[in-house]
Amino acid sequence: MSPAVTPRSAGSAAPARAVTPATFSSPTAPAGYAWEATSEEVAARYGVRIEDVRRFDLNTSPAPPALAARVLATARFDVPLSEYPPSDYRRLVTAAGAAYGCGRDEVIVGAGADEILDLCAKAFLSPGRRAVVPGPTYPMYRILTEQRGADVVSVPRRGPSEGYAIDVSAVRAAARTADVVWLCDPNNPTGRREPDGVIPTLLEALIGDAAGEARRAPTIVLDEAYAEFVGRSHLALRTAYPRLVVVRTLSKAYALAGLRVGFGIATPELIAELAPYRPPGSVSVPSIGVAAAALADGVGMQANVAAVSAERTRLADALDALGWTAVPSVTNFVLVRLGSPERAAAAAEALLSRGLVPRTFGARHPLAAFLRLTVRTAADDDLLLDAARAFEAGAGEER
Repeated sequence: MSPAVTPRSAGSAAPARAVTPATFSSPTAPAGYAWEATSEEVAARYGVRIEDVRRFDLNTSPAPPALAARVLATARFDVPLSEYPPSDYRRLVTAAGAAYGCGRDEVIVGAGADEILDLCAKAFLSPGRRAVVPGPTYPMYRILTEQRGADVVSVPRRGPSEGYAIDVSAVRAAARTADVVWLCDPNNPTGRREPDGVIPTLLEALIGDAAGEARRAPTIVLDEAYAEFVGRSHLALRTAYPRLVVVRTLSKAYALAGLRVGFGIATPELIAELAPYRPPGSVSVPSIGVAAAALADGVGMQANVAAVSAERTRLADALDALGWTAVPSVTNFVLVRLGSPERAAAAAEALLSRGLVPRTFGARHPLAAFLRLTVRTAADDDLLLDAARAFEAGAGEER
């Protein structure tokens, strides 16, 4: 498990929280997510002011688009706030179809990408089934698989010299007996995109293997949470690979994580398999209004992507100069190598002591010697760089 944050105030009844989430295994409990410490808990544990806490661990954007405030200020939504949202999310589905270039019957709406992932696990996995997870990657794929009583088949990604790309041959072999293959492009937490042609090649091979063995090809759940940062999507592959679900979100490039809006895009037949598991009204009336406007506009998203990408380059170069080796990233975060798990843990504590919260990895994680850092504003990132410099100066004195 990750280190816990416990408020310092005497007699506090607040439960301990993990600084960063981690999976866990228990013979009596399902796999689960250890929720991040709140900013208030970080402030209490490290003795800093709440206004000085900066979240470098959540891969969110520094500020929502101005469009969101304008839409909310009008308070003109599809239905009054006293009512549930329309059961078919018609306005939001139409906006998503136009933005992603697909039909309304190819879209399913969820409360963020995470709910879409959960729907996929419920629809396609059950006890005794198998899912392939190329790692390191987003931990929810493993968690959701285990919660359904299915077996996880872990397939290591290739090394840093090959951009942490998926091992096509290994994934293909594992998929022969799998019902689901979880993919993430660009990948979290490595921040890299798959090389050109890798995913189409893999899907073509999976179709061929299934046809040759007279069985159904596995469902591919392709998480494209960061697709807008690279301007590339594999949505068109749903025609050639009918069991492909592409997952999109407004939490990253659109800077609307707090609204909790995500989409699954697939053939109408596959959407029909997911639909029975969709809960009613999980996306709020205000979220529908803002999200539909943001999808129709696109300008705020493009401006955010440009600003974050430019700041990412500046931050990565500065971290490199300090010896915090930044893995090349195409997302809104940077993965940095500290050299050893012990040094990474010490650096994390140094940041936390100033209220700067990084994403850490467990001691047995393949990225234990790394920290993942969200790209924030230049002012916030300068605070991070100041803390990193102070840490390096102190480490130099100890040596």
